[in-house]
Amino acid sequence: MDLALLCAFLPLVTVVWGQYGDYYYGPYNYGDNDEWVNVYRQGFNFQCPHGQVIVAVRSVFSKKEGSDRLWNYACMPAAQSLGEPTECWWEEINRAGTEWYQTCSNNGLVAGFQSQYFPSVLDREWQFYCCRYSRRCPYSCWLTSEYPGHYGEDMDMMMYSYDHYIRGATTTFSAVDR
Repeated sequence: MDLALLCAFLPLVTVVWGQYGDYYYGPYNYGDNDEWVNVYRQGFNFQCPHGQVIVAVRSVFSKKEGSDRLWNYACMPAAQSLGEPTECWWEEINRAGTEWYQTCSNNGLVAGFQSQYFPSVLDREWQFYCCRYSRRCPYSCWLTSEYPGHYGEDMDMMMYSYDHYIRGATTTFSAVDR
């Protein structure tokens, strides 16, 4: 899963249509622009606080830094209409250097990511942290069209309304574009 794969990874996020929003929240707070959850070529583990889910993803690419990316995420409380989280778990690992498609099992919503960089393939492996809520989330899923047009482009993806959630992602892999 090279950088082209990573670039396609979060941009092609599977989105869930939840119950109409209980709240409206303004722009997401990533913190200071210089605060990233990782440094280039290093692993990271990011989890939202209990009862919150990922609602925004920001990433910048550097070919000079091993064709890797810096990542940042924003979390928000899940809608009250979903109830309380009943269980959370780590999904299976999506291996570096391969194409993959994954959604949280058991009607889960993405509440975190874990990633490790592999210099031998200039790519990352990914694992999703998913949480299921006491009330089933009614949804129809689709892949968002918010993605960089080229694997080296920066990315800033947000769920603009409170009735959409991230359920998973897909990637492509190109040994040529590494």
